[in-house]
Amino acid sequence: MHRRARAWGISFPGEPGPENALTDVPGVLVGFSSIRRPGVATGVTAVLPRGRQGALEPVWAGACRFNGNGEMTGTHWIRDAGYFLGPLMITNTHAVGMVHHAVLAWMIRHYPQSFASDRHLWVMPVVAETYDGVLNDINGLHVREEHVDEALQTASGGPVAEGAVGGGTGMIAYGFKGGTGTASRRVTAGGVTGVLGALVQANHGARSSLTVLGVPVGALLEPAPGDASLERGSLIVYIGTDLPLLPHQLQRVARRAVIGMARTGAFGSHHSGDLFLAFSVANPVPLPAEQAPVLNLKSLSDEYLDPIYSAAAESVEEAIINALLAGEPTPTVRPPGRVIPALDGERLVQILREHRRLGAP
Repeated sequence: MHRRARAWGISFPGEPGPENALTDVPGVLVGFSSIRRPGVATGVTAVLPRGRQGALEPVWAGACRFNGNGEMTGTHWIRDAGYFLGPLMITNTHAVGMVHHAVLAWMIRHYPQSFASDRHLWVMPVVAETYDGVLNDINGLHVREEHVDEALQTASGGPVAEGAVGGGTGMIAYGFKGGTGTASRRVTAGGVTGVLGALVQANHGARSSLTVLGVPVGALLEPAPGDASLERGSLIVYIGTDLPLLPHQLQRVARRAVIGMARTGAFGSHHSGDLFLAFSVANPVPLPAEQAPVLNLKSLSDEYLDPIYSAAAESVEEAIINALLAGEPTPTVRPPGRVIPALDGERLVQILREHRRLGAP
């Protein structure tokens, strides 16, 4: 089991939830399918915002496109209607179509009443991606429907695996092995207490720009060779909360992922697909065709949202560093013969200690 940032004594601001993970949000489940064999390192990540409840219900959401060199399906409708249906998925760039097809098939099986023959229910699944073609034979199209099913069926609460798991299996961040990371914060806003959690698929950033707690760590480490020194790749972020927020507020929460990303040193290069989504499990309502003409929703006032914005930035920042600390050296596929190293936790701690940024172990 890898040591997460706080286990190394790296104290990020804010109070985490019990697992310091997206699954601290009540009802949220996270699952993975990881495909690992010679030349193949890829997979699928699944987030079930409402767990495995029997009824299909809208989930209020907002999305942010910081840099659009990537894909997150379903976000046009989220921007217009403010909700999505079903799980949130992440995979590699060339597997989006397969995952979209497979998650739709899973939903039809899982919610038979919602898709009964006398109804005309349509859904647009949310599937996001980042490119893993350096560590994975991405053109081999190795993600299959059974991998999507595995990620959905094994989704659970509690601790969340990090690093080279699920969609993050073949990802690189800041010139190190990247992938999946997560973190959470307890939040009190306007006298209402809840939790906010983030899950990232980190595949972005240049080695030289890596920053931890304001310390220019990347500039103090050995430079990455060749094109590994460039700012390339993408970052996907899913943020969840149980606080009652409306879609326009969740869009603003999603936008704060940019701050967490920037705190770790990335600026969003031309090659980067930095796509973020925030959702709230509060205010459950039936499917639109079953709703009353007037909905009664609760929401925090915009005047009290600053602690939520701060928690979003903090959670994303810590989740990215957790993803890096979970990395293991991985051989490249294209070009062959290289190894993408893991971030050395001991060296990171040494640098932070020298800059007086290390908390108590």
